[in-house]
Amino acid sequence: MSRRAWHTLPVEDVAAELGADAEHGLSAVEAASRLSLHGRNETEQQKQRTLPAIVAAQLTDVMILILFAAALISGLLGELGDMITILVIVVLNAVVGSTQEFRAQRALAALARLSALKATVVRDGETVEIDAGLLVPGDRVLLVAGDVVPADLRLTEATEFETDEATLTGESATIDKHTQALSAEDLPIGDRRNLAFKSTSVTKGNATGLVTATGRETEIGRIAALLTGRRRQLTPLQQRLARFTRRLAVIVICVCAVVFALGLLRGEPAGLMFFVAMSLAVAAVPEALPAVVTVSLAFGARTLNRHRSLARRLTAVEALGSVTFICADKTGTLTENRMKVARIRCDAADGESVGELTGPLGRSLGCAMALCNDVVEANAGDPTELALVRDADSAGFAKQGLLEAQPLLETFPFDSDRKLMTTVHALDGAEVAYVKGAPEQLLERCSRAYAGEAGSAPGFDAEALHAQADALAGEGYRVLAFALGEKPATGAERVRDDYETDLAFLGLVALHDPIREEVPQAIEDCHTAGITVVMITGDHPSTARHIAETIGLMDGDAELMTGQQLAELSDEALARLVGRVRVYARVDPAQKIRIVEALQANGEHVAMTGDGVNDAPALRQATIGVAMGQRGTDVARETADIVLLDDNFATIVVAIREGRRVYDNIRKFVRYTMTSNTGEIGVLLIAPLLALPIPLQPIHILWINLVTDGLPGLAFTFERGEANLMRRAPRSPTESVFAHGLWKHMLWIGALLVLLALLPAAWIDTADQGRWQTMVFTTLVVAQLLQALSLRSESRSIISLGILSNRYMAVTVVLSLLAQLVVVYTPFFNRVLHTVPLSLADFSLCLLLALIIVPMIETQKWLSRRMQ
Repeated sequence: MSRRAWHTLPVEDVAAELGADAEHGLSAVEAASRLSLHGRNETEQQKQRTLPAIVAAQLTDVMILILFAAALISGLLGELGDMITILVIVVLNAVVGSTQEFRAQRALAALARLSALKATVVRDGETVEIDAGLLVPGDRVLLVAGDVVPADLRLTEATEFETDEATLTGESATIDKHTQALSAEDLPIGDRRNLAFKSTSVTKGNATGLVTATGRETEIGRIAALLTGRRRQLTPLQQRLARFTRRLAVIVICVCAVVFALGLLRGEPAGLMFFVAMSLAVAAVPEALPAVVTVSLAFGARTLNRHRSLARRLTAVEALGSVTFICADKTGTLTENRMKVARIRCDAADGESVGELTGPLGRSLGCAMALCNDVVEANAGDPTELALVRDADSAGFAKQGLLEAQPLLETFPFDSDRKLMTTVHALDGAEVAYVKGAPEQLLERCSRAYAGEAGSAPGFDAEALHAQADALAGEGYRVLAFALGEKPATGAERVRDDYETDLAFLGLVALHDPIREEVPQAIEDCHTAGITVVMITGDHPSTARHIAETIGLMDGDAELMTGQQLAELSDEALARLVGRVRVYARVDPAQKIRIVEALQANGEHVAMTGDGVNDAPALRQATIGVAMGQRGTDVARETADIVLLDDNFATIVVAIREGRRVYDNIRKFVRYTMTSNTGEIGVLLIAPLLALPIPLQPIHILWINLVTDGLPGLAFTFERGEANLMRRAPRSPTESVFAHGLWKHMLWIGALLVLLALLPAAWIDTADQGRWQTMVFTTLVVAQLLQALSLRSESRSIISLGILSNRYMAVTVVLSLLAQLVVVYTPFFNRVLHTVPLSLADFSLCLLLALIIVPMIETQKWLSRRMQ
């Protein structure tokens, strides 16, 4: 039934098809029967996952399973401290992830809260108030200003009736409604002027309508269906880390098997080699990685909060740094979502002049703007009328003061037929009528321009004024014309036509939803960063194009596509065109999802911004959903990953920069830890091939892992962003963690670590196994710590960075070096970690060899800069 094009049918036919009585309403018996057939008037909610199911999903991630294995091995090796540390990391990750998913599940609950709690209906010929959930198709519903529409309705009566449908359509202007049937079946929601939709709000007038759809069959119910069951996309970081951990697991198993086999071939005890292989597995798995990622994202989220944005999911912080496309909802995101007077033209003789509310003509126009409306309170009413009253008030025409001088006698309200509104006031013993409305209607009723006190009227050229109004409308403005009529006070009954003919033209007023001041610069910054911005709106194409050109979106080969054009395209055809389109106009919620999916099919990482219910499904489908915090609906905020607390599009640029910094620092840690692990693995693999004894004990490997991975890894999270963060293109969606030469660095520096660690064998007797192993052990620890200082940037030298620019890293390195000295030179740790005190010459040699790592890394950076 709800799929019927109700807007194309006359009221009588609608009532007949619904089996409704447009006057007396349904009977209680019939309503109960229909309720059992159609169900309650509620949106369908997605089945919520239980808390144990959420936690279980968090604990079955590949990286988490590897960490569980590492914890088990550490326990078998007697390293209870390592085991506890790993398990704490696992628990913290599970708590953070579970909390974020639980909050995300509140999106559909917020959608249900949008439904009206009560509805005024006619049942058995009587007007009653009932629970809105009990409405059924065919019910007769009464609406007044301030109500929330409780179901989808076909209007049967309407008096000055307007609704705010921004949450459904994205359009900021209120929609004036009527009851006449419309001819076109495939009209967008915003053009179905004889329908009222569930969860929209009544801003003006009153109306009666017949319920045509309830629950999930309503337009908002269909949006809920789009949201229900739609899985959230994995962020780029999650995708990359998943690939990384799968490959790492295979590599670790293979390497451990090789080390174990080589040891057996050399005649080493099987038990010892098993523990060496297991220790190597613990060392090879970067168990600090989840902690580094979590801390990096947490600090990133804190930075974003200082810049007025809230990360609802920690992974969203990095995800913004990976986006290649931003699909921005226009209303409330690129614009201020409030109507404002932009231009006033009150010289009828000169079509190009821009008037102000001064002089006789301007003062009369100011009075008309202040008085010809239904505004009672300063912050309540129709947005367009509020804008007129505020602008008039700022020019000195306060409505309350004018009403005292010109008492209101009569109001002839706006209707969709004549498209005019008139208020009649007493002034100096006469009656003056202020008339406003559509230029094409009002100009036909004007015979002259207003003369004012001087008595000489400017020239009146209706054709030129029509051209002015059309030109302003073409620029995206909503244009209203104002006129004035004067009658002697006769005391007779007032007839509307007497006050709306033979009028004196006052002027044209152009209004718009202003573009946010910071938006053009923010879009330019996005373009500099290689990010494509796309505007999606429910507005008319001409309005959308004008705004897009103003903010710098429409240039070169950029195209505009309407929702109707999009509907005619297959998914394959849309995927081919979507890269060139910069503006989408008159689109519905399902089409927003198609746009996002088409971009994702091309391998793009998409951020979707929005504030309305109509944006929620696309916010969930996007790689990263960004909602407006001030004007956004609960549904949008609960669905989104990032909430902009100041509704400022420019804040997205700050968030993107922070996201890129976070990922860079995570990648720096991966570079550091995998290079170090490669060195450790290489030492254990190469030593047997050189007929050298086992260079490291299992306890040595675990100590290296503890000292060089944990604290230095966390210190990387405090590193500042690279200077070119916002001047480089986004990372390729298919890019791995090892891209941009990271694997080459890992092999080259890893090989260098092997060489430096094994070089002492050329000077000392390896038969003195305690001394030899302690030197290899110390050289690896010191070299890896010095490597951390140099790897804080992939391009800048350690000199230009400065040792103390990251004080956390400097302190960590110093403390770790002191810990290594304690391990080498105290008897207790000599026994526990199987080390021996080194002579000054031996320790100096270890330090000298370790220092070589720094100039080698710096040389690699220099060559990289020269190549670029």
